[in-house]
Amino acid sequence: MEEWPDGKFCFLIYVNQKAVKGSAIANFLASRALEDYEPLNFDFPNEDLMYVAATEEGTAEDRPWKLNFNGASNAMGNGIGAVLVSPNGDHYPFTCKLDFDCTNNMAEYKACIMGIRAAMELKIRVLEVYGDSTLVIYQLKGEWETRDPKLVDYKRLVQGLIKEFGDITFSYLPRDENQMADALATLASMVRVNKNEDMKPIQMSIYESPAYCYNVKEEEENEHPWYHDILRYVKNREYPDQATENDKRTLRRLACDYVLDGEILYKRGTNQVLLRCVDAAEAKTILEEAHEGVCGTHANDFMMARQIMRFEVLLVYHGKILH
Repeated sequence: MEEWPDGKFCFLIYVNQKAVKGSAIANFLASRALEDYEPLNFDFPNEDLMYVAATEEGTAEDRPWKLNFNGASNAMGNGIGAVLVSPNGDHYPFTCKLDFDCTNNMAEYKACIMGIRAAMELKIRVLEVYGDSTLVIYQLKGEWETRDPKLVDYKRLVQGLIKEFGDITFSYLPRDENQMADALATLASMVRVNKNEDMKPIQMSIYESPAYCYNVKEEEENEHPWYHDILRYVKNREYPDQATENDKRTLRRLACDYVLDGEILYKRGTNQVLLRCVDAAEAKTILEEAHEGVCGTHANDFMMARQIMRFEVLLVYHGKILH
């Protein structure tokens, strides 16, 4: 009960406030909008874009290169090897034979110096150096002292070279993970190279199939099968145009192992079995049918080759036997 100013009394009843609808608050704020108010735009044109962030791309010179080095000293001689690996994964091998007596640690330092100088020639600014010589790596990192008088000058030279780089680090790498540099150093130490001879760079390729597996080409040169000259000589005793005496003699020697039956040419095998000569398109068709099981076999690769050998189903392509 509460007394009013006029002397009257009244009873006040307190009731809990009910929940306010969200639309009421929104309408209240909308009715009191500021003059410079701009409504939000919920349209997002790039709906497939999940995340937007600002990144800083470094230049090609700031990306680190890797250098693997190794030295070898054995009874055959001394050699060093180094491999520069670009940020894209390209490998640049370097190797050199040391024509003077040195210890294995001296060879390791020489390999490191050769790789660093090669990096300087390529204008590399950031370099990560890896080696499997604990002594050399920890001496260059400054964690071990250099007590051998033979290595003091080498270390001083490396310390002078690393000043040309913006950033260079030295890390130990197990020998199993330094195989390419180790192979180059071993090769250089064992091979005998004449000083007057020019040794070309080594190119390494990877073959994914054995040497006796040949790719069957869909088209052959001059639209003739590979055995066209042999067939022509066996059939008509004719030589190819512009053939030299050496070519003719070679063709006659090759033709002795071939037999013509009508229009089909066969090659006499070592066990006197006649092997039919086929062109590229026919050889590809036969091989695909054999491996797809069209001929009735669904064996694996090894069993397939064994059955082909047993039944003497052989194909001749480019003078080689395809199994």
